[in-house]
Amino acid sequence: MQSNPTLTAAPSKDRRRFLQFGGALALGAAVSPSTVFAQNATSPRIAIDMHAHWTPEPYAKAMADLGRPTFANGSALNPLMYDLPKRMAWMDQRNIQTHVLTLSGNMPWWWAGEADAVRLAQLVNDAALDAHAKYPERFLVGVAVPIKHPEAALKELNRMAGKPGVRAVGLPNSMNGEDYLFAPEYLPFLARCEELGLPLLFHPLDFPPNYYGGPSRLAGPSFLYNTLGFPFEHANTAEKFIISGHLDRFPNLKILLAHAGGAFPFIAPRLAHAMEKTASNVKLPHPYKEYIRRFYYDTLTYSLPGLRFLIDTVGMDRIVIGTDVFAAMDVNDPLYLVNQMNLPPPDRELILRGNALKLMPA
Repeated sequence: MQSNPTLTAAPSKDRRRFLQFGGALALGAAVSPSTVFAQNATSPRIAIDMHAHWTPEPYAKAMADLGRPTFANGSALNPLMYDLPKRMAWMDQRNIQTHVLTLSGNMPWWWAGEADAVRLAQLVNDAALDAHAKYPERFLVGVAVPIKHPEAALKELNRMAGKPGVRAVGLPNSMNGEDYLFAPEYLPFLARCEELGLPLLFHPLDFPPNYYGGPSRLAGPSFLYNTLGFPFEHANTAEKFIISGHLDRFPNLKILLAHAGGAFPFIAPRLAHAMEKTASNVKLPHPYKEYIRRFYYDTLTYSLPGLRFLIDTVGMDRIVIGTDVFAAMDVNDPLYLVNQMNLPPPDRELILRGNALKLMPA
């Protein structure tokens, strides 16, 4: 297997910090959940988690003041969402070196007016800059933007551009049942993300107006809006990027689909077949399989066969660690599935950190 140029080239200052903490990688033996932390205690802290949520305290307070608390049913906010030392202790137990910090599905952009949205985004982003300044090896910034207001979103993106620790942009897949990002007014925003080299980290929104397929179909106590709706959202986002021509318009735009890409990797052959059978009136300039590899995907498959299928479908070089912490569908050990695969060290390194380093700008 060819070496990853991102890891073999002379590293930048930030990448040297990443690599200093990487150390040698050992093969991950198949282990049970009951023994995984004992194994972790003797392993290097090396992984980069690109699907990690947080709720900084200034932002939580501002949300509460607006009558939109960041926790549900009167329960207290999980301290791991804002207490960085406690969070780092959790990370150390699980061999996670770095979290790329993004908001959860409780993002306010779908309802907040422009002034409130701008203020909330700035509170999140300034707190993330502080987190990176205090712990540069542990936390990177997934920029929050008031995306319902494209000019304001572009302005906040430019305010954050080039600041230490800024490595990505967090976005909702859709808002209020609309695929907002494909409207013409968002072209400058996407062009700027491409220019900056900042990957788009997509995550679906909570709350009935945003449920995939409408609030009546996936509402109720069964959590279907998440377990079914989120995977459908990612498939919809990926396909819209392809058929809209945006992947061709922005050839260097980088996109990470959380939740292992949802349903998309599994139904991509069906979508490709539709193109081949002319069931679609869209004519793509490249083979469909090339578009599948334009996206990155996290490891959140919840099963070993699922992760193997994902790797076989999209390639080892398109997979990054993702945990969904600290949300309802997160996983207690981020590396459990990867450890069970007994991958050769170069492949294991790609998934744990190499692909993430390649995906994010230096």
